[in-house]
Amino acid sequence: MCGIAMIRLLKPLDFYQEKYGTWQYGLQKLYLLMEKQHNRGQEGAGIATVKLDMPPGEEYIWRERIEGKNAIQEIFATINKNLANVPNEIYKSGEKSKAELPFAGELYLGHLRYSTTGKSGLSYVHPFLRRHNWKNRTMVIAGNFNLTNVDEIFDYLTLKGQHPRDKGDTFLMLESLGFQLDQEVQKEYNKIKQRYTNDIAITHKIEENLDIASFIRKTEKLWDGGYVICGMLGHGDSFVFRDSKGIRPVFYYINDEIVVTASERPVIQTAMNVKEEDIKELNPGEAMIIKKNGTVRFETIRPASSELAKCSFERIYFSRGSDLDIYKERKKLGRSLANPILQAIDNDVDNTVFSFIPNTAEVAFYGMKDGIKALNNQSIRVEKVLIKDIKLRTFISNNNERDDLATHVYDITYGSIRRGKVDNLVAIDDSIVRGTTLKQSILKILYRLEPKKIVIVSSSPQVRYPDYYGIDMARMNEFCAFRAAIELLKESGRQYVIDEVYNKSKAQELLPKEEIINYVTEIYNPFSQVEISKKIAEMLTPKDVNCPVELIYQTIEGLHNACPDHSGDWYFSGKYPTPGGTRMVNLAFINYYEGKDV
Repeated sequence: MCGIAMIRLLKPLDFYQEKYGTWQYGLQKLYLLMEKQHNRGQEGAGIATVKLDMPPGEEYIWRERIEGKNAIQEIFATINKNLANVPNEIYKSGEKSKAELPFAGELYLGHLRYSTTGKSGLSYVHPFLRRHNWKNRTMVIAGNFNLTNVDEIFDYLTLKGQHPRDKGDTFLMLESLGFQLDQEVQKEYNKIKQRYTNDIAITHKIEENLDIASFIRKTEKLWDGGYVICGMLGHGDSFVFRDSKGIRPVFYYINDEIVVTASERPVIQTAMNVKEEDIKELNPGEAMIIKKNGTVRFETIRPASSELAKCSFERIYFSRGSDLDIYKERKKLGRSLANPILQAIDNDVDNTVFSFIPNTAEVAFYGMKDGIKALNNQSIRVEKVLIKDIKLRTFISNNNERDDLATHVYDITYGSIRRGKVDNLVAIDDSIVRGTTLKQSILKILYRLEPKKIVIVSSSPQVRYPDYYGIDMARMNEFCAFRAAIELLKESGRQYVIDEVYNKSKAQELLPKEEIINYVTEIYNPFSQVEISKKIAEMLTPKDVNCPVELIYQTIEGLHNACPDHSGDWYFSGKYPTPGGTRMVNLAFINYYEGKDV
């Protein structure tokens, strides 16, 4: 779920100096694109710049990476500090600035890190850089991705005689792409040297003729997962490509001055001040390739799958709600929950206060409010009951700090409901995944208001399965829905179901990933969604909360009705879009059963 931003300036830097009053036009747009995607990563950030046609002996790639929540500001503060004392004759000239100043170039790549592997440190912050003494073999990449078959890729590279220094998917992606890039450059060299004898001319011809799609295609065919990868080559070609299932999103905008790529559409709209129809979504399985000369073309890397699996969690939670379509979808998610909410409060709208759990559930709340009014034909009582004190998303914080943050992140508006167990309190959230914040913080502080009943509503369905394509939730026992189903099986004397699922999963552990079946679905089959929701409420309600607590979850049917173009629902259904995902959930259940916290 990382954030990416790539910019290719199509004019010389002096053009932007003259038209916009600064050669930093590209840098300024990159800053906006990254800051507007801060929701996609708080662990670190990085940027890289490639300068075209720099003479030998001069640096042509600059990179800066910083860890921490304030990484974006720190990176650009460092760049600006280095420019503070530059003489005007240089600072006011795009050509001179490019020759003498860092980060004065035509290609920019930015990244916001949200890790999914549990690994941290500056060496894991993108962009990644692969140096070579030939510019056409030098590469910078950054991406929004997770691969499920890193072991297969590692073995492939090792058998080729390579010695990868890390098993992380980013390292392996870089080395895999680098290996095929080397092969492609060598192939071009072998062809061109038959017609040219001058090595400099040969190098220029290689750069002109280099088939970017070819080396991506040969690399990507080994990958299983969800991904959007942006890359820049040292001589000036750049590219972005997307997995054939469309799991991870990417958008682009092109005019005669600039090419812009980002993970979200409204980010580009804001940064470039353009309409939504001016921005396009890169097709699944497609690459956008920008050659050094500025020409842009699109090529198929892998044919788009007949069963696309665009991530629905992007729409529910991760992406910015300012997107035109996402805003409508989130309202529809909330609206579809009106009927079960009215049932939970016995249609007693007069004695119920409706609210939301900030900040990402606000749009779904508006939909919920409209739906209840339409069904009940009367206005409802709305209050901002919960306040988020810390501008931090605990869901994407690392495990070490998440629990502590969950305790302190919310506060309440005192007096927002009538005390003495007179009013019901309904609060909608975008998702209830682990239940940590609900149990440790939200229910306790809501109870201070002395409601008659608390109803917590989730605009997403029950998250029952790990994600292996972008969100850091890989252990079965992290999910309150899974824990509830296990408890229900044990309480009803059906421990044998758990044992059978383990035996089936263990029996296929060593099979090829394409042959593995997700038997974990059988854990949930004996129970209805309502039964599991009731058990979750019982498990998450603190002992000192002495009023009824009910949980209402979105249905999978309601999700698809609201987000028809984003059918990727493996979190909720267990239907993984790639064989690697199914293999990983099989392993996750084995680890759970065997007590391995890995």
